[in-house]
Amino acid sequence: MLLLILKSSVCLSVFMLFYKFFLEKESVHQFKRFYLLGALLVSMVIPFITFTEYVQVETVQEFMPFQPIGFTDAVVEKTTRWQDYLPTVLWSIYVLGVIIFSIRFFKNILQLIQKIKTNPKYKNQNYIHVLLIDLIHPHTFFNYIFLNKSKYEHNRIPSEVLLHEQTHAKQKHALDLLFIELLHIVFWFNPLLYFIKKDIKLNHEFLADQAVLKQGVDTKNYQQLLLAFTSP
Repeated sequence: MLLLILKSSVCLSVFMLFYKFFLEKESVHQFKRFYLLGALLVSMVIPFITFTEYVQVETVQEFMPFQPIGFTDAVVEKTTRWQDYLPTVLWSIYVLGVIIFSIRFFKNILQLIQKIKTNPKYKNQNYIHVLLIDLIHPHTFFNYIFLNKSKYEHNRIPSEVLLHEQTHAKQKHALDLLFIELLHIVFWFNPLLYFIKKDIKLNHEFLADQAVLKQGVDTKNYQQLLLAFTSP
């Protein structure tokens, strides 16, 4: 098991290094999205691929040595060392980590569901605007777009910001995040997942910005708008 984990980590490291050196600064955001997701999948599958080579071996007849009647093997006492308990300790730590990260994952999902159920909602085309009293920045979970109630009711949320969030919903970015969060539960000890999760979320923002700019919005004005809207 440890060998499989090490192989998976090495594969993911290679993919991440390639991404950092050759792809991160490129504007092919759609390709980068599938590259990052593919890197996760391939790095998890490669360690399980084995190549079997069959070699024909000549059979050699063995003769059992003569053993006198009444001969008894000596009983060897096996002493217990601390190393014998190491696999049990490591597996216990791993299972504990899985339980903690599972609780964290389901807690976040339940909080999102609770927000959707307990706050006013307005349907706009294929999207559902969930209005929150908290002074939050807009964010999206599937087709649910969470917005500040006061700003929404007073029409103080720019259309570019709404289009940005709608792109997250339309392109199903939540699926990517759910996928990597589930991997976090199984491979919670792998620090590379934290870095690739950050890259995936950042690339989502680039994709959403790209969709807004394709509508003819000036890049400089859009940057200033986002800065003004997200500033306290």
